Amino acid sequence: MSVLRWRYLGIAAIVLYCLAPFYWMLVSSLRRTNDIFDSGPLPAPLSLESYRAAFAEGNGFLRALLNSFVVAGVTTVLALAVATVAAYALARLEFRGKNLVLALIIATSMFPGISLLVPLLELFSGIGWINTYQAMIVPSVGIVLPLAVWNLTAFFRQMPHELEEAAQIDGCTPAGAFRRVILPLAAPGVFTTAIITFIAAWNEFIIALSVVNRTELKTAPVITSQFTGTTSFDSPFGTQMAAGVIVTIPLVVLVLLFQRRIVAGLTAGGVK
Repeated sequence: MSVLRWRYLGIAAIVLYCLAPFYWMLVSSLRRTNDIFDSGPLPAPLSLESYRAAFAEGNGFLRALLNSFVVAGVTTVLALAVATVAAYALARLEFRGKNLVLALIIATSMFPGISLLVPLLELFSGIGWINTYQAMIVPSVGIVLPLAVWNLTAFFRQMPHELEEAAQIDGCTPAGAFRRVILPLAAPGVFTTAIITFIAAWNEFIIALSVVNRTELKTAPVITSQFTGTTSFDSPFGTQMAAGVIVTIPLVVLVLLFQRRIVAGLTAGGVK
């Protein structure tokens, strides 16, 4: 019993450690501007002043939320469309250099985003993509694609080959077996990858900050970082905390609503 108790205490400590920044962000967003540096565990008095400031007409925060949904949603769809086919080919086909291909795919995710800015700006300036949605979507697809391919490759590898063989005996072509048999069975893994991809695209900051300077096209993380106070030397910590809470809520709700599918996707793939 004592060992089990220590395990629960360890889990509780990890959960508290992970949730502490979000809790403090929430508490700070509910303080008045004059009380923003108060170190108390609860806001006193409770105030929605920061949330009203975040949604003020001149901030463009509501439009930024819509832009984030557009960029993250399109990025997720495009990345899954490419990653699903690529991962299935890497999991099922045998060809020389397959491990090298997988290594190169994961190696592309190791470049820091800041190192990509100069070539991206030069490229997008040349083709007229500055201040467009595709300037944010295309790099985001490249950023999340390696992780999506690796996740789905591992998932497809664990699915038995007999599924395709049975489908082909029944008259399916290899493409038909993939579309009608493998893809529906792989739904948990695809869904889990979609959630991870969406979160990564939703939180992308450095590229969206660099390739877009029109307020109506900026995403929520960028707008949040550019909030200004009542004066040029005023740091709007409360407004930024409120915006941070609002930006985080869709991700929390998404995970809570689909946590069973996420867990199923992370644990599925074994032959039953």
